[in-house]
Amino acid sequence: MFQKNSIHRFKVESIEGREIDFVRFKGKKIMIVNVASECGYTSQYEQLQELYANFQDRLIIVGFPCNDFGAQEPGSHELIQQFCQKNYGVTFPLTKKITINSPAMHPVYKWLTSRAENGAFDSEVSWNFQKYLLDENGFLQKVFPPATLPIDPEILDWINS
Repeated sequence: MFQKNSIHRFKVESIEGREIDFVRFKGKKIMIVNVASECGYTSQYEQLQELYANFQDRLIIVGFPCNDFGAQEPGSHELIQQFCQKNYGVTFPLTKKITINSPAMHPVYKWLTSRAENGAFDSEVSWNFQKYLLDENGFLQKVFPPATLPIDPEILDWINS
């Protein structure tokens, strides 16, 4: 049985068409980031991959490609995956492309942005590369705006706490 306020109740489809079951990440901190290949913040993929490589024993990063902000993720799932591999060596999980800014908002993002769902706070996704941080039990703890770098000292302190 999962608590309503834990992300561990969700399953999503990976960019390769496999299931990503968040319950598998119990015991690890989770960073969720909406990503895009043609954004001014796209170079953050490099630091995201660095974090994942250095802390994958206690941190999982899940990238959610999204074309809602400036149409900056227009590619197919295959193109997104190739871009991330070729340019940044991404090995952390990516999902199928999702929608955030519409009535058809992806269920994980409905949960992330609604205090009634996540039990922590309301938020709004302002642009690509917004970072949501969840504790080892899948509870939402913090949200960082897109301009905050993945290796920001506050994020590193959170990972190491």
